[in-house]
Amino acid sequence: MSKKQEKIELYSGVIAKMGKKVNDDLLASAVNACGPSIYKRDAELVSSSDKTELDRVKQNFLQKRLASKLSEDKLDAEIQKVCDQFGSSNRNKYRAVFYYLLAENMGVKIP
Repeated sequence: MSKKQEKIELYSGVIAKMGKKVNDDLLASAVNACGPSIYKRDAELVSSSDKTELDRVKQNFLQKRLASKLSEDKLDAEIQKVCDQFGSSNRNKYRAVFYYLLAENMGVKIP
């Protein structure tokens, strides 16, 4: 099994533990959107307590990658919704899962 496939299975398990049915195509797109960052422990995670990190997710993923035209406030609300889905006790907020949940909640595909 490839390292990428191992990561996809890890992320799939995280999503399943959240009580969600996994959309394999959307998850694969989220993993591809992350690029090689999924192989670096620090880059693989999103720090939900770091405003700079969340702003980076908003700018680089939501505004650039997804080309979202929603207002800053609505994008912030979408990010907060995902943070809430992970729960405050979950320190491993994987970037690929974070992107997956954002896209799923917003009803969009990841290019």
